[in-house]
Amino acid sequence: MKNNPLSNEQLLERKKKRDVYPRTEYFRDHTAIIHSMPFRRLKHKTQVFFSPQNDHVCTRIEHVLHVASIAASICKGLNSSNNGWNLNEELAYAIGLGHDLGHAPFGHSGEKVLNELVGEGNSFIHEINGYRVVEYLANSGEGLNLTYAVKDGIICHCGELFEKEVTPRKEYLNLDEIKDRKYYPVTYEGCIVRMSDKIAYFGRDIEDAYLAKFFELKDIPKRIQTELGKTNGEIINALVLDLIRTSADKDSIQFSDGKQSLVKELKEFNYSKIYSHPSILKWRNDGERIIRFLFNYFKELFDQNGFDGRKYNTKNAKKIDTSFSNYLQKMKSFYRKEETSTTQIIADYVSGMTDEYALRCMQQLMIPEPIDF
Repeated sequence: MKNNPLSNEQLLERKKKRDVYPRTEYFRDHTAIIHSMPFRRLKHKTQVFFSPQNDHVCTRIEHVLHVASIAASICKGLNSSNNGWNLNEELAYAIGLGHDLGHAPFGHSGEKVLNELVGEGNSFIHEINGYRVVEYLANSGEGLNLTYAVKDGIICHCGELFEKEVTPRKEYLNLDEIKDRKYYPVTYEGCIVRMSDKIAYFGRDIEDAYLAKFFELKDIPKRIQTELGKTNGEIINALVLDLIRTSADKDSIQFSDGKQSLVKELKEFNYSKIYSHPSILKWRNDGERIIRFLFNYFKELFDQNGFDGRKYNTKNAKKIDTSFSNYLQKMKSFYRKEETSTTQIIADYVSGMTDEYALRCMQQLMIPEPIDF
């Protein structure tokens, strides 16, 4: 029996609550993102250090919170500059929260392998996959129903390019047609998130690498220590203030020439001392092997059984087979409607894994279970 409709009194009470505490569309997007399963899984996804056991090492969920906070702070600063800026802090924060929902386990290593495995003519790019997650995959194929501006900021956030300045593109595009990283966001808030992404991870990666004894503080170039700082907080503060001061009377979001030069020097230091460190390279290789193995395993499983849940749920089925079957049952309607290719289905599933779950899958596949007498 269906629930009774709300009475007029109940409807009036709800309206009163909305009038007292109205929720904007972008604030609604915050809620949709943080309550979603893809967001929750970010706490066990790699930022730089794979599957960290130390609670103080940055994971993907901490990174997106940093980006959201930095982006909102830059919006506040520009709005207070008396130069005609009217930026929406809630929009910037929502884009920051959602910008990395498309990352695979093991960070960029997982992304690289999935890009190889999806087949010729296709690609796996975490920004594009992030849009796919929020628009189609989340909520069992229903998506999160986010605003265009937030989805655009997610798909165009590319934080691996190190531009001095970013200007919004002028035209609204069909986001389904974006298949590469050549587009800038359509909003200033999206451009601010794009710059905040870089600001967020440079200093944080230095702190984590120092904790891991990859280098000593004296190894950080003197110019960086003097003009940016040694700690994450000092580096963020210096770059945020520079971005606000430089952009305040401009029509683009930009660093000053001096700070852009320091950003390049900081990038070179991080790549040489952190991202190319032997420990990181070993984990990267291990992560790539794990992703490749799991992709091929689940692809073979799907080729054999398709969407038929009965074939996965036999008495002797592995737990991971049953979990895969449950995922397929939830997504079957969407995949059949979309006529999704097998490789895309497997890429969706594997890219949604956390580092920890990928490692548990490998353990189940590589270590035999004891015989039950």
